[in-house]
This record gives sequence, C-alpha cells and structure tokens, in this order.
Amino acid sequence: MNLPTEQLSRLQHLAEAVSSTTLHLQATDRGVFAQPFTVARASGLDGDAALAERVDAFVARFSRLQDLLGDKLLPALLVALGEPARLMVDNLDHAERMGWITSPDDWMRVRRLRNQMVYEYIKDPAVLADALQSGHDYVPVLAAVAAALVGELKRRGWA
Repeated sequence: MNLPTEQLSRLQHLAEAVSSTTLHLQATDRGVFAQPFTVARASGLDGDAALAERVDAFVARFSRLQDLLGDKLLPALLVALGEPARLMVDNLDHAERMGWITSPDDWMRVRRLRNQMVYEYIKDPAVLADALQSGHDYVPVLAAVAAALVGELKRRGWA
C-alpha cells in the first residue's frame, strides 16, 4: 500500500524516535538498575546528584517511549492500515489481536506506572522505589512492543 508522503514521513520519524528512545532507555536502565532500586537508594537521591540525574533520565525515557508507542506510533500505524481513529483501549485491543502487545491490561499498567513515577515519586521514597523497580521490570515489555511496531513498519516498507 502506498502512503501519502506526509503520512509515510511521520511513520518513519516515529520509527526512528522509538528505536532511539528504546536504546537510550535500555542503557539508562542498565545503569540505574545495576543493583535493585531500594527505599534506601530512593531516600538518598537528594545526596547523590549523579544517581538523581540517572533516575530522572530513566523516568523521562520510560515515559517518552510509552507515549511514543501508545499515543503516537500505534494510532499512526493503525490509520496507515486503514483503521479509523479509535479510543486507546480499542487500539490496544487491535494491537493485541495483531500480536504487537501481549495484553491491553499490561499496557494500561505500564501507563499507570508511568503516571506514578512522574507525579507521585517526590512525595514518598517507598512509592518511588516500588515504581522504579516495577518500571525496570516493564522495560523489556516496552522494548518488545517497540520492536513489534517498528518491525511491522519495516515489513511493509514504511520504515
């Protein structure tokens, strides 16, 4: 299927952004989680500027990748395939049927986790430690979704 130049360009840009962000997230993940992220580490962030910067980078990259995949690339890919614009939950159901994600419920957990890391962590080191450790556990899920969506674009000659 031939796509309009603007639509193809957007898909290519999103594929590049997703690929780059995935690599950066994985690198940051390896640095932050070389050891488990405990409440003690979370409590010590104010005194460890280097770790605080790495944590901020992890949260930003995790959030960016989740947004790029769920809010940008998935809807753009579905539209390119001729699907009508739909609510996120409908897009996730379609993505599951296509084999791009394993579970819409897992994806919504990742989304809630992103919100928790972004908005709640400053208040409670225990919440931060738990959210970050959970985020670390979901990095392979985000990377797999990124690979599936970018792979679909490549398979169709769109990336």
